[in-house]
Amino acid sequence: MIDPVSLLFFILYMYIALHPQLHLRGLMNARMNLIKEIEKKYGWRVITMIHRQEKIGFLGFPIYRYIDIEDSEAVIRAIRSTPPGQPIALILHTPGGLVLAASQIAMALKRHPGKKIVIIPHYAMSGGRLIALAADEIIMDPDAVLGPLDPQIPVGNTAYPALSLIKVAKLKGNEAREEFLVLADVAEKAINEIQNLIVALLSDKIEVEKHVK
Repeated sequence: MIDPVSLLFFILYMYIALHPQLHLRGLMNARMNLIKEIEKKYGWRVITMIHRQEKIGFLGFPIYRYIDIEDSEAVIRAIRSTPPGQPIALILHTPGGLVLAASQIAMALKRHPGKKIVIIPHYAMSGGRLIALAADEIIMDPDAVLGPLDPQIPVGNTAYPALSLIKVAKLKGNEAREEFLVLADVAEKAINEIQNLIVALLSDKIEVEKHVK
């Protein structure tokens, strides 16, 4: 005879093990159905990069995500598999992430011959905004947000804004430690890289002022 307490614990264990997967599968199915409806209605190829912090665990622990190399591989593959004349609608919902991955996606999107639309339902921060600059059209919810393009310099387990590192280095002057000056130099290079990428993404849309030094 099965012990009722053991049976109860077994049922609870199976629920804990299966519930997150079932919840995530239901969420993905709902998204796919909506994507198919949008593609059918507008004739777009819909690509998504959604880093929503879904609380899918039994105890409600959120899963945090950001733009990484896996994202760039998947999104670039989807862009390149889209027929040249077909418009691409990229749905962005992201806190940002690796500059390398975001810049790869942005340049691949820009090179697509068809129309590029970026849809931002809630927010696209940092690398997400960089990707949005590659679009011909940006569609945003009235309360959606585009974050600043602010490269972060990792130091141990923390990341510091590049502009802040440069500002502090200038304030400290000769009193700044050598390691800090190296970080400020890296920060300046990161900002220059972002600025050059922004110019490359927008040069065919706006007049770029040329400075002769």
